[in-house]
Amino acid sequence: MALTYFKRFRMEFDLTNYFIPAYAMPAGYHLIPWEHTQLEHHAEAKFNSFRHEIDANVFPCLGDSAGCLRLMGDISRKPGFLEEATWLAVYQNAPKTKSYTYCGTIQGICDAYQFGAIQNLGVVPDHRGHGLGKILLWHALEGFKRAGLERCFLEVTAHNEGAIGLYERLGFHKVRTLYKVVETNYC
Repeated sequence: MALTYFKRFRMEFDLTNYFIPAYAMPAGYHLIPWEHTQLEHHAEAKFNSFRHEIDANVFPCLGDSAGCLRLMGDISRKPGFLEEATWLAVYQNAPKTKSYTYCGTIQGICDAYQFGAIQNLGVVPDHRGHGLGKILLWHALEGFKRAGLERCFLEVTAHNEGAIGLYERLGFHKVRTLYKVVETNYC
């Protein structure tokens, strides 16, 4: 058995004096606020967002469809789960049809210290580059504000430069470096 260390950053955001403009949804996309009936769709978007990314190595459940479903169930049952900071991005595959692709997800929790905690912001690779990450993040931040929170945080793998760039552009600051230890079994 071997151990692998993944460098991660905790990034924080001050909700008291922020201004991020509301972003318009690209054509064909819309957001669905949290509904328990959408749990499986959140899990599908999470799996398709992370299964081929480094975070599936850091958190193996992200690389497994059933693991994502369990994770979504666990997140939605956590004390402090914030429905108003939890969103699902959907793409309508063809106008005037009921064919949809669940292409992004974000969940928010109020932790024991009254910080908003962003959980697993993910956008499916085929839908990246349309601004969905910043739109999902903006809606989660608004949900934290509506819940009366003054600060929020997220953790991101240091290798994920695109996500770090997005978070920094929106005003998040690195406050701590963390290392996630993962056991790797080799035969």
